[in-house]
Amino acid sequence: MNTTLPHIEERNGKKILVVHGKPQILIAGEIHNSNSTLIEVMGTSWDRAQEVGITTLLTPVTWEMIEPEEGKFTFELVDDLVHQARERGGQLGFLWFGAWKNSQCMYAPEWVKRDTERFKRAEMEKGKKQIRLEFFHGTSYTTLSYVCEATREADARAFAELMKHLKEIDGEANTVVCVQVENETGVMGAPREHSDEADALFAGPAPQGLIDYLRANTEEMDEELRLDVEQGAPSGTWEEVFGGSAEEVFSVYYTASYCNYVAEQGRKEYDLPMTVNCWLKQGPPGTYPTGGPTYQMMEVWEYCAPAIDIFCPDIYVKNFLEICDNYVKRGNPLYIPEAAVNGHVAARLIYCVGHYHAACFAPFGFEDMGRAGGNPIMEIFGGDSTDPLLGEAQSTEEYRFIADALTALTPMLTGAYGTQRLQAVIAERPQENRMDFGRIRFYAMTDLPFFPKKDGACLILQEESEDEDVESFTILVNRAVVSFASVDAECPNIEILSLEQGVFTEDGWKTTLHCNGDEAQAMMYFKPTLLRCRLHLF
Repeated sequence: MNTTLPHIEERNGKKILVVHGKPQILIAGEIHNSNSTLIEVMGTSWDRAQEVGITTLLTPVTWEMIEPEEGKFTFELVDDLVHQARERGGQLGFLWFGAWKNSQCMYAPEWVKRDTERFKRAEMEKGKKQIRLEFFHGTSYTTLSYVCEATREADARAFAELMKHLKEIDGEANTVVCVQVENETGVMGAPREHSDEADALFAGPAPQGLIDYLRANTEEMDEELRLDVEQGAPSGTWEEVFGGSAEEVFSVYYTASYCNYVAEQGRKEYDLPMTVNCWLKQGPPGTYPTGGPTYQMMEVWEYCAPAIDIFCPDIYVKNFLEICDNYVKRGNPLYIPEAAVNGHVAARLIYCVGHYHAACFAPFGFEDMGRAGGNPIMEIFGGDSTDPLLGEAQSTEEYRFIADALTALTPMLTGAYGTQRLQAVIAERPQENRMDFGRIRFYAMTDLPFFPKKDGACLILQEESEDEDVESFTILVNRAVVSFASVDAECPNIEILSLEQGVFTEDGWKTTLHCNGDEAQAMMYFKPTLLRCRLHLF
């Protein structure tokens, strides 16, 4: 691995992104996807990003954009996107929209779409290249087949050309720090394809390497898949081995293998970190893009796609934290390329960094931040329109303060990633309000009646200290009351030596208020506040 390039490192058991030798946390935002089709429109996205403190834009680059005619590549818009990011002092994570975008082939070039014999469509019903999804708002549905070799080769060739060009224009500047391979992969309308080729493959033997890998890695496996793996035959057809999960595992195997091939060809040209994102499982297979990297199928993706560094959830559901819990299994870092821009997005940013030690947090369509009601069209793409938080607008001023604070704190935060020196609590889990740092226990109460908006969060970083009787902490807090106590039997007493509000600048910590008296006795915060606190135990 070339460590001069952006790459993934493991420190204290936690995977982090390193750029120019420095660990990064991507305080990012994914743009409205069509905004990257015109550089002038992208300028408005950058304007908005700077207003809300976002430093990395997750930006589509589409197959149709770079290869409008087969074998003829154009990278003018790619060049403009990279140069614009440099001018704005930001960086990019490119999203490769090749064969898949939201489980469909809408960003494939015209010459691919029009040649349905060479570039076969997925037959979700036997003999049909397009179906109507009655369960999904009656939308028509078509996508490219995951078992079509011609499509895979053409997709991978275009992606490799993109990566080759990126190396030429950005191999030293590293404006582009990571790449997502495809977007929300999988098929809808049925758990698997039903073409003659797919049927023949499904009736044949399941790959023995996959079987052996899954049977050896059941310790964190989703219960439904685990039971099917353990109870299935040690070899045989897909149904004999995987039982009720057979069709979904089949789709995952071919989808993940396709994406891995595309990633491999790209990394041969330019070895940037690569991710895949997921439309979450929301119902039985076929009612969501089946084949994508859901956490229920993570072990299958691990086996099939070793060229992929991180599996990522797109989260538009109310059980946000439960999804995060499931995506950090098996050492997978939390990397959220898409989150709903609702009234709790700032609190979730704090918590994801402080609790999960996230690699990336990116609201989708961040340009809409500050508006209540969400985006109605997101319901078509798996969003939960019943989420009451969509009715609350996120303050852009608050988000900017929090994003700026986390960006400035990144060197300190990443130094504590994978350790208990960095913890957080959030109002969505009010009962989990305790953080233990050795001899000192902190509480952050977010559900008190005088906080009308229950979107509080508190991140605490324990700093290195050479004094045996003094502990130092940096605290980022919003709508919470903070308190502390000693849990050291030999030093049961604790007091504040200093408490300061402030900000981190290029010159270091700048105090904006020395706190004592009322401010120290009642550490109550109704707006985002950054603190440095020194505590004396005796």
